[in-house]
Amino acid sequence: MGKPKPSSAAPPPTRPSAASAPKTVHSALLTYTSMLSLLSLCPPFVILLWYTMVHADGSVVRTYEHLRDHGLLEGLKAIWPMPTMAAWKIIFGFALFEAVLQLLLPGKRFEGPISPSGNVPVYKANGLQAYAVTLVTYLSMWWFGLFNPAIVYDHLGEIYSALVFGSFVFCIFLYIKGHVAPSSSDSGSSGNAIIDFYWGMELYPRIGKHFDIKVFTNCRFGMMSWAVLAVTYCIKQYEMNGRVADSMLVNTALMLIYVTKFFWWESGYWCTMDIAHDRAGFYICWGCLVWVPSIYTSPGMYLVNHPVNLGPQLAVSILLAGILCIYINYDCDRQRQEFRRTNGKCSIWGKAPSKIVASYQTTAGETKTSLLLTSGWWGLSRHFHYVPEILSAFFWTVPALFDHFLPYFYVIFLTILLLDRAKRDDDRCSSKYGKYWKMYCNKVPYRVVPGIY
Repeated sequence: MGKPKPSSAAPPPTRPSAASAPKTVHSALLTYTSMLSLLSLCPPFVILLWYTMVHADGSVVRTYEHLRDHGLLEGLKAIWPMPTMAAWKIIFGFALFEAVLQLLLPGKRFEGPISPSGNVPVYKANGLQAYAVTLVTYLSMWWFGLFNPAIVYDHLGEIYSALVFGSFVFCIFLYIKGHVAPSSSDSGSSGNAIIDFYWGMELYPRIGKHFDIKVFTNCRFGMMSWAVLAVTYCIKQYEMNGRVADSMLVNTALMLIYVTKFFWWESGYWCTMDIAHDRAGFYICWGCLVWVPSIYTSPGMYLVNHPVNLGPQLAVSILLAGILCIYINYDCDRQRQEFRRTNGKCSIWGKAPSKIVASYQTTAGETKTSLLLTSGWWGLSRHFHYVPEILSAFFWTVPALFDHFLPYFYVIFLTILLLDRAKRDDDRCSSKYGKYWKMYCNKVPYRVVPGIY
C-alpha cells in the first residue's frame, strides 16, 4: 500500500477530474432549488437583518412595512448601504492581520484525515495563539486610544455590504482557480457551473505551499470576526450607556467561551465535515466570510440597542447553563478525537470504548480502515454533539428575552443547518462504509436527539 501524500505536496492534476467531482445527497430538484435560493436570498437577508436590528428596533414588522410602502426593490435599495472606504479599510486591515498571524505564528504540525484521493493535508496549529494575539491587540488599541471599536459598529452596514460583494468575487476566484490551478488532486468539476460555484471545486485550496484558504475563511476570518464583533458590541453599549447590561455580559461571555473552545480545539475542526469533506465554494467560504460575522453575532447586535436587566440570579443561571452546554459540546469532540488519536486504546467514561472496525476504499482503489465509536456521548446518538451546540446558541440568545423574534433566527438557522449536516454526513458515511455503517446505525439508532430523532 502506498504511503499517503501530504496535501501540500500532492501534485495537481493537469485538468480537474470529473471522477472526483462533488456529489450531492439530495434530489436534483431540491439541490438546484436550495442552491439558487441561497445564492439569491442570502445576500439581501444579511442587509435586512442588520437594518432590522440596528434601525428598526429589532421589529420584523417595521421592516416589512418599509418594504411594503416603498416596494420590494426600491425599499431594499433605500436601506442597502454602499461599501465605503472606511469599511474596506477595516476589512482588509483585519484580513491582512489574520493572514500574517496564520503564516508567521509558531505552531505544531498537524496532519488531517486522509482525503478521498489519498492525500494527507498538513496544517500549522497556531489558531489559539492567533486568537489571543487578536483579542489582546484589539482591546489594547481601544484601551490606549489607538482605535475605537465603536467605529466598527457605526460602519457595520457598510462592512456587511462590502463583505457581500467582495466575498462573492472571492468565490469566483476560487471557481477559476479550481479549474486552472488546483492545489491538489482532491479537486474536480461536476460539469455544472452552478454546482461547482456553490459547492466548490477544491477540497484543500492553497495559495503557495502554506497558506490554506479554508483555514483562513472558516477559522481565521469567520470565527475570529465572531469574537471581535462580540467584544465590539459590548464596547459600543458601554459607550452609549456608560455601562454594560448583564444581558450583554452573559451574551458576550458565552460567545467568547464558545469561540475560545473552538480555537482550543481547532485542529479537531480540521477533521470535521466542513474541512475534510465540503469543498471551498460559496456554501462554505461565502458563508464563513459573510454569514458568520452577521448572522452568528446577531443576538449581540440586537442587545446593543436593547439592554435587558436580567438580575443576578437569572443572569448567573443562564451563564452556567450555557457554559455546561459548551463544555458538553467540547467533551463530545474531545472524546472522539482521543479515540481516533489512540486508535481506540483509551478510556471512555471509565471503561474501554465499544467500536466497529469499518473498511472502505479510496478513489485510488486503496483499502483502508476506520474505527467508529459507539459508546460515551457517541453511543447516545450519531451526532449528539449538535444537541449541546444548539442549546449553547439558545443560552447566549435568551438574554434578549422575547420582545422580538429576530434574535432567535440564528438558533433556528443553526438547528436546520445541523440537522441537514447530520443527514448529509450519514449519507456520505453510508456510501463510504456500506454494511459497516448499517451495523453502526443498528447499534446507535438515533441520528441527533436520543429517543426522538
